[in-house]
Amino acid sequence: MKSFIAIFLTCLFSFTLFAQENLTELDKRNGFKNIKMTMHIDSVPGAVFKKDIKEKGHHPAKLYEIIHPDNATIGEVAVNKIEVKTYKDLIYEITVITDQDSRLMKGMEKVLGRPNYDVRDETYTWMGKNLTLKFSKASKKTLQLYYSSAIVRKMMEEDKRKKIDDIADDF
Repeated sequence: MKSFIAIFLTCLFSFTLFAQENLTELDKRNGFKNIKMTMHIDSVPGAVFKKDIKEKGHHPAKLYEIIHPDNATIGEVAVNKIEVKTYKDLIYEITVITDQDSRLMKGMEKVLGRPNYDVRDETYTWMGKNLTLKFSKASKKTLQLYYSSAIVRKMMEEDKRKKIDDIADDF
């Protein structure tokens, strides 16, 4: 019996390590600095409510701005603005506007690997299992980092399907 438990724990530990190795660096970081995807908005220091929004016309969401000194720079690059969208108070989208600096892209490539480039949108994209990061110009002098959580977006779609099913059941 003891050997069975030892073998079981060894297999479980090995599987856990294997599963972590399959995650991309983007998935391991899971967001921007101390702002993590699926994190409750109350856990983010400096979160200031801006307004209620409807995501894609269906899902009630909230828009917050993050104002905190820990997020003021990326290395030496100034961060101008950070906005976060939440669904059921869980973060699913982070938009970071920074000063334009070529070192930012070089640093991201070093950490996250080579991105896919979309010529039409002029956007660099890193894809993870649970997270997408898009890097593009926001204006002539600023850049945008756009993080999006697949986990919360799936949750939003499931909630939409449940509402449709509830309506169908009422007939």
